[in-house]
Amino acid sequence: MDVLATHGAMLDAPFTAAAARQHGLDYFALLREDVRHVSRELYVPGGGQSGLVDRVRAHLAVTPGAWASHRTAAALHGLWLPDAADDQTLLHLSKPTELPRVRRAGVVGHRVRIRPEEVVEVESGIRVSSPARTWLDLGNELGPVALVVLGDQLIRVPRPDFEGRDRPHATRNSLAAMLRAHPKMQGVARCRAALADMRVGADSVPETLLRLCLLAYGFPEPELQIVLRPYDPFSPSGDLGYRGIKVVLQYDGGHHQTDERRKRDARRDAAFRAAGWVVIIVTAEDRHDDFGRVRAELRKYLAARVS
Repeated sequence: MDVLATHGAMLDAPFTAAAARQHGLDYFALLREDVRHVSRELYVPGGGQSGLVDRVRAHLAVTPGAWASHRTAAALHGLWLPDAADDQTLLHLSKPTELPRVRRAGVVGHRVRIRPEEVVEVESGIRVSSPARTWLDLGNELGPVALVVLGDQLIRVPRPDFEGRDRPHATRNSLAAMLRAHPKMQGVARCRAALADMRVGADSVPETLLRLCLLAYGFPEPELQIVLRPYDPFSPSGDLGYRGIKVVLQYDGGHHQTDERRKRDARRDAAFRAAGWVVIIVTAEDRHDDFGRVRAELRKYLAARVS
């Protein structure tokens, strides 16, 4: 008889030897069935293509005192990572320094100094480093731009209707306090430098990349989430721009391609133009050459309006 069919959903995902025994399955029964032994006391169904949450949950079940961290934690929190750091083939698990490092097939083990508030629970009790601590843990792996992009995600103000939360993952002050609490940790200097370049108001990764690109090419720092009529709660707003010379940049990503969104964008841009603003539309294609077209247009308008 097929063990997986007999014991249903419990064995549809990675499972521990202890869980198998609770269901009446001993070691020899598992050997005869379509399961694979992937690590000490840990099995997966024959296909082995289990989701990240199931893999983490199973590994934590056989690793007391551990939690998901680093790039694994970033993925569980839904945080952006650059392509080079987004491989989830290996799980990253951490333990406090007083416990031995996790040594298990398919796992990168870490021993870290941690404060209680830097480990949280997600996905039905999975222990994972907080978004802020995840950023710090990745400080020795990510480059300076990626650390700013990730940090901007942490401090941006979320939209409750779309994200189910009304508070940012962190604030600049709370991140600074965390860095002060871990002054000797590898990567803390990189995080400290990134924090200085982080800004509240970037609603997407491309918006942060655009801002950093403009600064790198010598443009003045733009205002983020620039509101056309600051005292009007119903005023349209732009992603970033320069109020002093009335130039606004709007990043139109893939989510802007629905008919309803295009109409809203058209009304927004028309309102800015009617008020005498120049509107520069930025697309995903512009990222391929460091926003060269956007920089050229912006430089032209800056020269014309400053002269």
